[in-house]
Amino acid sequence: MPTRKQQHTTTDDLLPWLVPGAALLIGTLFFGAWLGGTLGAALGGAGWHPPPFALETMSTLAQKGPAPLWPTASTGAITAGMATVFGGTVALLVTLAVLIRRRGRRPTGLAGRRELSTLLPKGATTRARELRPSLPRSGRLAPDDTGNLLGDLEPGGPELRSSYEDVELDLMAPRAGKSTGIAVPRVLRARGSVLLTSNKADVYSVTRAERARVGTVWTFDPQGIAHTPRALWWDMLADAATIEGARRLAGHFVGAVNDDATKRDFWISAAQNTLTALFHAANRGERQVDEVLSWLADPADRTPVDLLRDAGMSALADQLQGTVQGAVETRDGIYETARQCVACLLDPAISAWVSPDPDLPQFLPERHVLSPDTLYLLSKDGGGSAAGVIAACADSVLRAGVGAAERMGGRLDPPMTAVLDEAANVCRISDLPDLYSHFGSRGINVVTLLQSYRQGTRVWGEAGMDALWGAATIKLLGAGLDDADFVEKVSRLVGEHDVSTVSYSRSKDGRSRSTSYRLERILPADRIRALPKGTALLLATGIRPALVRLRPWYAEPGADRIALAARAEVKAITARAAEGIVR
Repeated sequence: MPTRKQQHTTTDDLLPWLVPGAALLIGTLFFGAWLGGTLGAALGGAGWHPPPFALETMSTLAQKGPAPLWPTASTGAITAGMATVFGGTVALLVTLAVLIRRRGRRPTGLAGRRELSTLLPKGATTRARELRPSLPRSGRLAPDDTGNLLGDLEPGGPELRSSYEDVELDLMAPRAGKSTGIAVPRVLRARGSVLLTSNKADVYSVTRAERARVGTVWTFDPQGIAHTPRALWWDMLADAATIEGARRLAGHFVGAVNDDATKRDFWISAAQNTLTALFHAANRGERQVDEVLSWLADPADRTPVDLLRDAGMSALADQLQGTVQGAVETRDGIYETARQCVACLLDPAISAWVSPDPDLPQFLPERHVLSPDTLYLLSKDGGGSAAGVIAACADSVLRAGVGAAERMGGRLDPPMTAVLDEAANVCRISDLPDLYSHFGSRGINVVTLLQSYRQGTRVWGEAGMDALWGAATIKLLGAGLDDADFVEKVSRLVGEHDVSTVSYSRSKDGRSRSTSYRLERILPADRIRALPKGTALLLATGIRPALVRLRPWYAEPGADRIALAARAEVKAITARAAEGIVR
C-alpha cells in the first residue's frame, strides 16, 4: 500500500511532549518548594535539615503542608524562603523568554556582533586612533571621539559607530527620524567644525545653543527660515578667482533651476558659460554681485569683456564677446536663461548676504573648517529659493576643508561634519557623487539625507545616484520607503537564507518525519517598507546588512537642558517673526 501523507498540525507536535512536560513542571515546583523551605528554615535559625528528596516528601507537602517537614522552623520563614526561590525562578524564566524573543526579532541572516566588530566600541576605538594622531595612544577615549553614532544593534545590542573617514547616505520618509535620530545627534556630537543645510529651522533650534557653547555660530538665513537678522556676509565671488571656480559657482545657480543635472539643453549650457565669464570678470575686476546683475540686464555692456582682457583672459573674453555679438535671438535667449538662473539675487535681501558689508564680520570658509564653529545654511525650496547661493556656500566650505586637509598631511583632525539635510532641494552640488569618497579620505564626514532614492535621481540622474550610492560607505535605510523597484533592489542586496520545512507522513509502517530546505529572502520587500519608525537597515561596506535602532537626541543624557534651550530658541524665532525681522 502506498504511503499516505497527512496534514501536519500543532496537536501532532505537542502530543508526545505533554506527559514529560507535565512531569518536568511538577518536579520543578517540588524542587523549588523543597529548596525554598530548607533555605527559609536555615535562615530562620532552625538549621540546615533538608527532608528527603523523594515522592513521600512531595506527598506530605501536598497533603499536610510544610510544617511536618520542618517542624522546628516557623511557618513564616519557610513561606518566605519558598517565595524567594519561586520569585527568582520566575524572574530567570522571564529574562530568558525576553532574550529569546529579542533574538527572534532579528531576522535570520542579518549581521550580528561578530560581523559588526569594526563598528562596536572596541573596533571603533582602534580605528579612531589610527585615523586621528591627536588622540592618546592608550587609555579610555570619549565615545564621540571614536566615531559617529549610528544607533544600537537590534535587538537590544550594543551601540554601533562609523569611523570619521566613512561617508554616509541616509534614505528615510518624512517624520521617520531623520532630524531627531540623525541630523541633530550628528551636530551635537561633532568634534570639529560643522556644516548643516536645511529648509526648516527644527535642527537649528535644537542645536544652536549647544553649538554656541563650543564655538561661534554662523547662521546664513537669506530667506528668513529662522527669522534671523543678518549678522555676517560671505564673499561669493571669491570662489570665482579661477575659471574652474567660476564655472562651479555658475553650475550651482544652474543646478538650482535645472531638475536633472545630467540633462542640459543648449540654453542651460550656454547660460552656464556666460555666467562663468561674468563671475570671473567680476572677481578679477574686484566688482560685486550687483554689477554682475547689471551686465546681465544689458548684454551690450562691454565692461566684463574689458575686465577679462585686462586680466589676460583673452580666450574667455573672446568667447563672451562672441556670445554678445551673435544672433540677437540667440544672445537674448542665452542671457534670459542666465537671468532666470540668478533670479534670487535680484532680491536685495538675499544679495546682501553675499556682498561686502563693513559693519558685519565676514564668513571665511578656510578659517571655519579649522575651528569648532558651526555654519547653518538655511533656504526655502521651490521657485524663488536661494538654493543656488546655499549650494555655492556649502561647496565652498567643503572645498576649503579639502584644501586644509591637504595642508595638514591628508586628513582633518578633528574631523569636519557636514550634514546635507534636504540635499536634493537646497544643496544641489552637481558633482557631489564624484566627490563623495574623496571627502571621506580627507576627514570630512559627509551625511546626505534624502527622502527617497528617486528624489536623488531627479537631481543627479540614474548614473549619478548610482555613483552616490556606491561611494557611500555607510547607508541607513529607514521607515517609509515606498519605491517598489528600489525596495526590491535592497531586498536582493540583503540576500537569501536557508529555511527548513518539517513534514510528517504515516503509513502502515508507522509515522515518519522529513526535513526539506528552500531559499527565502532574509528581508522581503514588504518588510523593508514596513520597518518601524526609529529603526533603519544598515548597509556598511564589506559587512552583511544589520538592523539598528536610532537614538533620538531627546532620549540621551542632557536632553532636558537641550530641550529647554530649544524651546527658548523657538520662542525667539516666533518673536522675531512677529516683529517682522525676517532678513
